[in-house]
Amino acid sequence: MHRAFTLPEFLFIVAAIRWTLLLSLVAFVGGGLVGFAIAILRTTESRTLRLLTAGYIQLFQGTPVLMQLFVFYYGLAVLLGMQVDAWPAVALAFTLYAGAFLGEIWRGSIQAIPRTQWEASACLSLSYLQQLRYVILPQAMRISIPPTVGFLVQLIKNTSIAAIIGFVELTRAGQLMVNVTFEPMVVYPLVAALYFAMCWPLSLLGRFLEKGIDANLGVKRHL
Repeated sequence: MHRAFTLPEFLFIVAAIRWTLLLSLVAFVGGGLVGFAIAILRTTESRTLRLLTAGYIQLFQGTPVLMQLFVFYYGLAVLLGMQVDAWPAVALAFTLYAGAFLGEIWRGSIQAIPRTQWEASACLSLSYLQQLRYVILPQAMRISIPPTVGFLVQLIKNTSIAAIIGFVELTRAGQLMVNVTFEPMVVYPLVAALYFAMCWPLSLLGRFLEKGIDANLGVKRHL
Protein backbone atom coordinates (compact mmCIF):
# COMPACT_ATOMS: atom_id res chain seq x y z
CA MET A 1 0.00 0.00 0.00
CA HIS A 2 1.31 3.40 -0.98
CA ARG A 3 1.80 6.01 1.72
CA ALA A 4 3.36 9.45 1.89
CA PHE A 5 6.88 10.08 3.12
CA THR A 6 6.28 11.78 6.46
CA LEU A 7 7.95 12.12 9.84
CA PRO A 8 7.60 8.43 10.90
CA GLU A 9 9.29 7.29 7.67
CA PHE A 10 12.05 9.83 8.18
CA LEU A 11 12.61 8.71 11.77
CA PHE A 12 12.72 5.06 10.67
CA ILE A 13 15.59 5.84 8.30
CA VAL A 14 17.43 7.95 10.87
CA ALA A 15 17.07 5.20 13.49
CA ALA A 16 18.84 2.76 11.16
CA ILE A 17 22.00 4.87 11.44
CA ARG A 18 22.76 3.17 14.75
CA TRP A 19 23.13 -0.19 13.02
CA THR A 20 25.40 1.27 10.35
CA LEU A 21 27.59 2.84 13.03
CA LEU A 22 27.56 -0.26 15.24
CA LEU A 23 28.54 -2.53 12.35
CA SER A 24 31.29 -0.08 11.34
CA LEU A 25 32.57 0.08 14.92
CA VAL A 26 32.61 -3.70 15.38
CA ALA A 27 34.32 -4.20 12.02
CA PHE A 28 36.88 -1.46 12.65
CA VAL A 29 37.79 -2.57 16.18
CA GLY A 30 37.83 -6.27 15.32
CA GLY A 31 39.59 -5.59 12.05
CA GLY A 32 42.07 -3.38 13.89
CA LEU A 33 43.05 -6.25 16.18
CA VAL A 34 43.39 -8.60 13.23
CA GLY A 35 45.17 -5.96 11.16
CA PHE A 36 47.67 -5.15 13.89
CA ALA A 37 48.61 -8.81 14.20
CA ILE A 38 48.87 -9.07 10.41
CA ALA A 39 51.08 -5.97 10.22
CA ILE A 40 53.46 -7.28 12.86
CA LEU A 41 53.66 -10.75 11.32
CA ARG A 42 54.22 -9.23 7.88
CA THR A 43 57.35 -7.50 9.17
CA THR A 44 58.90 -10.45 11.00
CA GLU A 45 61.89 -12.38 9.74
CA SER A 46 59.86 -15.60 9.43
CA ARG A 47 59.22 -16.22 5.74
CA THR A 48 56.42 -18.69 6.54
CA LEU A 49 54.49 -16.13 8.60
CA ARG A 50 54.98 -13.48 5.94
CA LEU A 51 53.64 -15.79 3.24
CA LEU A 52 50.62 -16.85 5.31
CA THR A 53 49.65 -13.31 6.16
CA ALA A 54 50.28 -12.18 2.59
CA GLY A 55 47.93 -14.93 1.41
CA TYR A 56 45.25 -13.73 3.84
CA ILE A 57 45.58 -10.18 2.54
CA GLN A 58 45.47 -11.25 -1.10
CA LEU A 59 42.38 -13.38 -0.46
CA PHE A 60 40.31 -10.65 1.18
CA GLN A 61 41.60 -7.79 -0.95
CA GLY A 62 41.31 -9.77 -4.17
CA THR A 63 37.67 -10.83 -3.76
CA PRO A 64 34.56 -8.60 -3.55
CA VAL A 65 33.29 -8.02 -0.04
CA LEU A 66 29.86 -9.00 -1.36
CA MET A 67 31.15 -12.47 -2.20
CA GLN A 68 32.73 -12.75 1.25
CA LEU A 69 29.39 -11.82 2.81
CA PHE A 70 27.61 -14.48 0.74
CA VAL A 71 30.14 -17.09 1.89
CA PHE A 72 29.55 -16.37 5.57
CA TYR A 73 25.78 -16.01 5.29
CA TYR A 74 24.88 -18.67 2.74
CA GLY A 75 28.05 -20.75 2.46
CA LEU A 76 28.20 -21.85 6.08
CA ALA A 77 24.61 -23.07 5.86
CA VAL A 78 25.48 -25.19 2.82
CA LEU A 79 28.89 -26.45 3.91
CA LEU A 80 28.30 -26.93 7.65
CA GLY A 81 24.53 -27.16 7.79
CA MET A 82 24.31 -24.22 10.18
CA GLN A 83 22.16 -21.17 9.54
CA VAL A 84 23.93 -17.95 10.50
CA ASP A 85 21.89 -14.87 11.36
CA ALA A 86 22.47 -11.70 9.37
CA TRP A 87 24.12 -9.75 12.22
CA PRO A 88 26.98 -12.20 13.08
CA ALA A 89 27.49 -12.92 9.38
CA VAL A 90 28.02 -9.29 8.40
CA ALA A 91 30.06 -8.57 11.55
CA LEU A 92 32.45 -11.44 10.84
CA ALA A 93 32.69 -10.73 7.13
CA PHE A 94 33.45 -7.04 7.59
CA THR A 95 35.87 -7.71 10.46
CA LEU A 96 38.01 -10.02 8.33
CA TYR A 97 37.69 -7.64 5.38
CA ALA A 98 38.82 -4.70 7.50
CA GLY A 99 41.66 -6.74 9.01
CA ALA A 100 43.16 -7.36 5.58
CA PHE A 101 43.13 -3.70 4.57
CA LEU A 102 44.22 -2.29 7.92
CA GLY A 103 46.97 -4.89 8.15
CA GLU A 104 48.37 -3.79 4.81
CA ILE A 105 48.04 -0.10 5.64
CA TRP A 106 49.88 -0.50 8.93
CA ARG A 107 52.47 -2.86 7.42
CA GLY A 108 53.29 -0.19 4.87
CA SER A 109 53.53 2.45 7.60
CA ILE A 110 55.94 0.30 9.63
CA GLN A 111 58.13 -0.45 6.64
CA ALA A 112 58.13 3.23 5.67
CA ILE A 113 60.26 3.99 8.73
CA PRO A 114 63.91 4.29 7.62
CA ARG A 115 66.08 1.27 8.31
CA THR A 116 68.44 3.50 10.26
CA GLN A 117 65.77 3.80 12.97
CA TRP A 118 65.82 0.02 13.42
CA GLU A 119 69.61 -0.01 13.49
CA ALA A 120 69.81 2.85 15.99
CA SER A 121 67.35 1.17 18.34
CA ALA A 122 69.21 -2.13 18.00
CA CYS A 123 72.38 -0.32 19.12
CA LEU A 124 70.54 0.51 22.35
CA SER A 125 70.14 -3.23 22.98
CA LEU A 126 66.38 -3.06 22.57
CA SER A 127 64.55 -6.26 21.72
CA TYR A 128 62.42 -6.50 18.58
CA LEU A 129 59.22 -5.80 20.53
CA GLN A 130 60.86 -2.90 22.37
CA GLN A 131 62.02 -1.44 19.06
CA LEU A 132 58.46 -1.59 17.79
CA ARG A 133 56.93 -0.14 20.94
CA TYR A 134 59.32 2.71 21.67
CA VAL A 135 60.79 3.66 18.29
CA ILE A 136 58.97 2.32 15.24
CA LEU A 137 55.25 2.30 16.07
CA PRO A 138 55.08 5.90 17.37
CA GLN A 139 56.48 7.09 14.05
CA ALA A 140 54.42 4.66 11.96
CA MET A 141 51.24 5.82 13.70
CA ARG A 142 51.56 9.30 12.25
CA ILE A 143 52.07 7.92 8.74
CA SER A 144 49.09 5.60 9.05
CA ILE A 145 46.51 8.16 10.20
CA PRO A 146 45.37 9.49 6.77
CA PRO A 147 44.93 6.06 5.10
CA THR A 148 43.35 4.61 8.26
CA VAL A 149 40.75 7.35 8.47
CA GLY A 150 40.19 7.07 4.73
CA PHE A 151 39.56 3.36 5.09
CA LEU A 152 37.15 3.94 7.99
CA VAL A 153 35.13 6.27 5.76
CA GLN A 154 35.16 3.61 3.05
CA LEU A 155 34.12 0.97 5.59
CA ILE A 156 31.10 3.00 6.70
CA LYS A 157 29.95 3.34 3.10
CA ASN A 158 30.61 -0.33 2.34
CA THR A 159 28.32 -1.44 5.14
CA SER A 160 25.52 -0.65 2.69
CA ILE A 161 26.36 -3.98 1.03
CA ALA A 162 24.88 -5.74 4.07
CA ALA A 163 21.46 -4.69 2.78
CA ILE A 164 21.71 -7.46 0.18
CA ILE A 165 21.07 -10.14 2.82
CA GLY A 166 18.35 -8.17 4.58
CA PHE A 167 20.41 -6.59 7.38
CA VAL A 168 18.53 -3.39 8.17
CA GLU A 169 21.14 -0.68 8.23
CA LEU A 170 20.83 2.76 6.63
CA THR A 171 20.65 1.66 2.99
CA ARG A 172 18.23 -1.18 3.68
CA ALA A 173 16.00 1.15 5.69
CA GLY A 174 15.95 3.48 2.69
CA GLN A 175 15.00 0.61 0.39
CA LEU A 176 12.14 -0.38 2.67
CA MET A 177 10.79 3.16 2.70
CA VAL A 178 11.00 3.40 -1.08
CA ASN A 179 8.98 0.19 -1.31
CA VAL A 180 6.12 1.70 0.70
CA THR A 181 6.28 5.37 -0.37
CA PHE A 182 7.41 5.03 -4.01
CA GLU A 183 9.44 8.21 -3.57
CA PRO A 184 13.04 7.23 -4.40
CA MET A 185 14.03 10.81 -5.28
CA VAL A 186 13.16 11.82 -1.73
CA VAL A 187 14.49 8.79 0.16
CA TYR A 188 17.81 8.14 -1.57
CA PRO A 189 19.08 11.75 -1.46
CA LEU A 190 18.22 11.70 2.25
CA VAL A 191 20.18 8.46 2.72
CA ALA A 192 23.13 9.94 0.82
CA ALA A 193 23.03 13.07 3.00
CA LEU A 194 23.08 10.93 6.16
CA TYR A 195 26.13 9.00 4.90
CA PHE A 196 27.85 12.31 4.20
CA ALA A 197 26.97 13.55 7.68
CA MET A 198 28.70 10.48 9.16
CA CYS A 199 31.78 10.48 6.95
CA TRP A 200 32.67 14.15 6.64
CA PRO A 201 33.42 14.70 10.37
CA LEU A 202 35.74 11.68 10.28
CA SER A 203 37.78 13.30 7.53
CA LEU A 204 38.03 16.45 9.62
CA LEU A 205 39.05 14.38 12.66
CA GLY A 206 41.81 12.71 10.64
CA ARG A 207 43.21 16.09 9.62
CA PHE A 208 43.03 17.33 13.22
CA LEU A 209 44.88 14.27 14.57
CA GLU A 210 47.50 14.54 11.85
CA LYS A 211 48.12 18.19 12.69
CA GLY A 212 48.40 17.34 16.40
CA ILE A 213 51.01 14.66 15.80
CA ASP A 214 52.91 16.95 13.42
CA ALA A 215 52.98 19.64 16.11
CA ASN A 216 54.34 17.18 18.68
CA LEU A 217 57.05 16.07 16.25
CA GLY A 218 57.91 19.64 15.27
CA VAL A 219 56.88 19.10 11.64
CA LYS A 220 55.78 22.19 9.74
CA ARG A 221 52.81 21.86 7.44
CA HIS A 222 52.58 23.77 4.16
CA LEU A 223 49.22 24.49 2.58
